[in-house]
Amino acid sequence: MPVPLSVVIITFNEEANIARCLQALGTVADDVLVVDSFSTDNTVDICRQHGARVIQHAFAGYVEQKNYATSQAQFDHVLQLDADEVLTDELRQAIQAAKANWQHAAYSLARLTNYCGHWVRHGGWYPDRKLRLYDRRLGRWTGLLLHEKFEVNPDLTTAPLAGHALHYSYHSIAQHVTQLNKFTSITAQELALRGKTQVGLFHLLLKPLWKFVHGYVFRLGFLDGFAGLCIAGISAWGVFLKFAKLKTRTEQAPA
Repeated sequence: MPVPLSVVIITFNEEANIARCLQALGTVADDVLVVDSFSTDNTVDICRQHGARVIQHAFAGYVEQKNYATSQAQFDHVLQLDADEVLTDELRQAIQAAKANWQHAAYSLARLTNYCGHWVRHGGWYPDRKLRLYDRRLGRWTGLLLHEKFEVNPDLTTAPLAGHALHYSYHSIAQHVTQLNKFTSITAQELALRGKTQVGLFHLLLKPLWKFVHGYVFRLGFLDGFAGLCIAGISAWGVFLKFAKLKTRTEQAPA
C-alpha cells in the first residue's frame, strides 16, 4: 500500500501564492497542513477554502517553524513546500511513485525558478535541489537563522525525484532588493553567532567580485540574458551587504 503523505507549508501573508501552490497538489496529499505566522491578509481564508488544516504559530525562525510544522503533520511521511512553489505533472507522478515504493530516508526535488517572468536555468539557480520529501522519523530541519535544510540521520540514503517544483520567486527587481536587505541582515547576525568577527577588503571587495564572476561567467548566468545579469549583480551586492553589516555589527558591539 502507498504510504500516506502529509504536505506541510509554512506561510505569512502569502495570498498571492498559496492558492496556486495548493491547487497544484492534485492527489499526492492525504493531509494538507498550513502553519501560518498570523498573516494579516487573506492567506488563512484561502487555505481553508482549499481544504487545508491551518495552525497559527508565532514565527521563531525558519528551522524552528519547519520542525514544528513537521511535528504537527498527520503522517510520518512529509512533503514540505514553500507557498511560492508549484508541483509539475512529472513531479507529482514521481512523488506518487515514491509513495508506492518508499526506499529512502528522503527524496530531493529540483526547483526551476521564475525571476521577473523569466525561467532561470543558469547562474547557480538551477537545478537547486532540496530535500523536501522525507520520513520525519529519520531526520530533522537544521541550521541557525537562515539557510535551513533537512538533514537525514547518518548512514541513511536519499534519492532525486524527476520533474520540477516551479518556484515563483521575485516578480520585480524591487522585491528582490527588499528581500536581499532582509536576508543579509539575518545572515550577518548568523555569522556573528558563529563567531565570525574579522571583515577586511577581501570580504568587502574580492568576495563580491568573485560572486558576480562565478555566477555570471562560470555558471553561465549570461545565458539568462537581462535576468541573469540582474541576479549576478544583486547577488554580488548581497555578499558586500552581509559583510558590511557584519563589520558594522562587530564594531558597534560592546567590548
